[in-house]
Amino acid sequence: MNKEILGFYKQTSLFTDLGLYKNFAINLPNDIKELCLLQRSQIIHPFDLCNEKWRSDTHSFYGDMTKISKTSLNYENDVLPTAQSMIAELLRRDKNYSKERKIEDKIHVCCREQAILLASILKAKGFSARVRSGFAAYCNMSSKEAGDHWICEYYNDKEERWILVDADMYFDDYTLLKYNIDFNLLDIPRNKFIFGAEAYLGLRCGKYSDNEIYYASSPKTIGIKAALHGLFYDFHSLMNDEIIFLHLPKYIIDKNFNLTEEELKELDYLASLMLEPDVNFFKLREIWDNNLKYRIMAGGLND
Repeated sequence: MNKEILGFYKQTSLFTDLGLYKNFAINLPNDIKELCLLQRSQIIHPFDLCNEKWRSDTHSFYGDMTKISKTSLNYENDVLPTAQSMIAELLRRDKNYSKERKIEDKIHVCCREQAILLASILKAKGFSARVRSGFAAYCNMSSKEAGDHWICEYYNDKEERWILVDADMYFDDYTLLKYNIDFNLLDIPRNKFIFGAEAYLGLRCGKYSDNEIYYASSPKTIGIKAALHGLFYDFHSLMNDEIIFLHLPKYIIDKNFNLTEEELKELDYLASLMLEPDVNFFKLREIWDNNLKYRIMAGGLND
């Protein structure tokens, strides 16, 4: 692996830089299983928090869900978009960062934040790490419908390869039983995760139907429109810029996703390079540096 590329992914971004919490991260467990279990013990996924059945469960793997007030902010993604903000808030609520964290002291964030937090900790420990965005059928126990999902990827120097890790879904044996997952979430096989570029190109060539790729918005977004989210989330993440859910390129938002065939072919090229991000790293950096329309964001306060 090219040392310049590995060095790039040791760098931090606005979202993965831990600032004064870097030493805190360094002192967390080095074992990836222990690290993920510990991290998962600090967080409740908002989808579960909003589920009334889950909320009335006194024996869920999160703990006693009835202890969480219904007035609690369910989606804290908007106020905790960075790794630094997540750790700061967790320690504000309880300075003991442990598996025994009380349920009322956990934060409520999604897969994006889980991936960012894990990547930031791994970077602090000296690993090359990056956030990846795409789609995963295993999250909803479906073999046909793949919903949007974010995971983490880190480079194992001993094995000389990138390893995919899902910190959001990792509950040890519980996950395997509930979701019938027959593979290791700490080393996800490449064919179990559909990267943003794969989803986009798969829809373009007919490998996937519109209903097989979706983005969990309200109402649900399907097909190319959903794939464009994954494509640009992943492109920005590969460039160490893990944009928030609300942000997409302004030219796409302004056109309400109704792109011309010429514009789609332009994205075909970008996506084809992203299929092998290390082989095409410098070409992707060139596009990043020169094609500003991919970087001028709309959404949220940018509207």
